[in-house]
Amino acid sequence: MAAVVAATALKGRGARNARVLRGILSGEKASQNRTRALQSHSSPECKEEPEPLSPELEYIPRKRGKNPMKAVGLAWYSLYTRTWLGYLFYRQQLRRARNRYPKGHSKTQPRLFNGVKVLPIPVLADNYSYLIIDTQARLAVAVDPSDPRAVQASIEKEGVTLVAILCTHKHWDHSGGNRDLSRRHRDCRVYGSPQDGIPYLTHPLCHQDVVSVGRLQIRALATPGHTQGHLVYLLDGEPYKGPSCLFSGDLLFLSGCGRTFEGTAETMLSSLDTVLGLGDDTLLWPGHEYAEENLGFAGMVEPENLARERKMQWVQRQRMERKSTCPSTLGEERSYNPFLRTHCLALQEALGPGPGPTEDDCSSRAQLLEELRRLKDMHKSK
Repeated sequence: MAAVVAATALKGRGARNARVLRGILSGEKASQNRTRALQSHSSPECKEEPEPLSPELEYIPRKRGKNPMKAVGLAWYSLYTRTWLGYLFYRQQLRRARNRYPKGHSKTQPRLFNGVKVLPIPVLADNYSYLIIDTQARLAVAVDPSDPRAVQASIEKEGVTLVAILCTHKHWDHSGGNRDLSRRHRDCRVYGSPQDGIPYLTHPLCHQDVVSVGRLQIRALATPGHTQGHLVYLLDGEPYKGPSCLFSGDLLFLSGCGRTFEGTAETMLSSLDTVLGLGDDTLLWPGHEYAEENLGFAGMVEPENLARERKMQWVQRQRMERKSTCPSTLGEERSYNPFLRTHCLALQEALGPGPGPTEDDCSSRAQLLEELRRLKDMHKSK
């Protein structure tokens, strides 16, 4: 069935930029499955000339006006983060997910390095928690343990002692297990940002602080935007002679990024640039399984991106068998994640604000990031 295309507008000056992008992929996702001899091509770089947008997209002049759902969304977010209604909603999500996915929403595979093990734990409907294990000392660190039962089961199966919880941010689907696990493991420390209201926080962290557990050296990086105090955690690969690992919470996903709930586009851009400064071989362990939907959106804004098409084909094979899609690498993300490609001329020409006599690069990139996020919020995937 052909894709249904509706319209709303893109920000920007001039006739070329006063346009709308809004697309709903067909059930068959025809645009994602274009037949090409992809294996013979290398990953695309930033082009000197803009590429055409997907034929499934239509542009019309923007009609300026207020979004009637914005106030409702902000009101719900305030209730979710500042009242016990949010906690009750989280508990309901937890019960439903346990009933629907008794073994987790995805099949995951641990990564074992030289004495270090990273174990993804599928929780709720699409979240990931993680255990980072020093296999010699039998010590474990939990990242965003939102389902304490699932995390505790993994702790017992691995035969390790939980000594620390690293919380990326306050949202219940990342912090909901802090209470039960910290009570069960009396010597367990709960780390996070003091700006974020982390439940049961015992050890506040600032930007560049390091948490040491056995051979594990884990650095906290301040990445505000999704929340005011959002942190990501970088496991240093040097002590175990392996790749570094980034536990990104809701900052960065495979081909996506988090919503800017408590910051500006400029704030989020700065946080994403912090991640861009890390090495290409850094493994990305995100907080959610959003890969297929994110790559579908990326295909709408960069339809000729061959790296994205190859990744989509792999992701679709994984998801047909309910296999996890993490980790990716930051090198991969640079090639197809539009939220990390705001410096690329192709995206700037297609979606950006257009050239201006006083605009600097950071300002134009922030406007492009804001527009990408707005379009992603409208995007629906069948």
